[in-house]
Amino acid sequence: QVQLVESGGGLVQAGGSLRLSCAASDPTFSSYTVGWFRQAPGKEREFVGGISRTGGGTSYADSVKGRFTISRDNAKNTVYLQMNSLAPEDTAVYYCSARLFSRVAVGLNDYDYWGQGTQVTVSS
Repeated sequence: QVQLVESGGGLVQAGGSLRLSCAASDPTFSSYTVGWFRQAPGKEREFVGGISRTGGGTSYADSVKGRFTISRDNAKNTVYLQMNSLAPEDTAVYYCSARLFSRVAVGLNDYDYWGQGTQVTVSS
């Protein structure tokens, strides 16, 4: 069972950038497709983006397309979420998740493993 730990969250001004990391305990992490989700106060958890096992394929929600970039370093068992041009509406707890299937999926139930989340707060 893979354990996921997010880091890199914090407080940033609108227009700024943050890079989140998702570190996995499983040395076979390259076998997992990874998704990033976020949950704002009072809202449902939503898909942000995902990356395939090799990193060759990515998918993003329309709300972050062009601003966020997901990458991975399988040698380090880590996936990254680079967030640029942040806006107050990006404020949320960000979660990484993993699934053993090869295709990036957008549903919560498509992922088997979840991290504890990291808070991102964007001030106006």
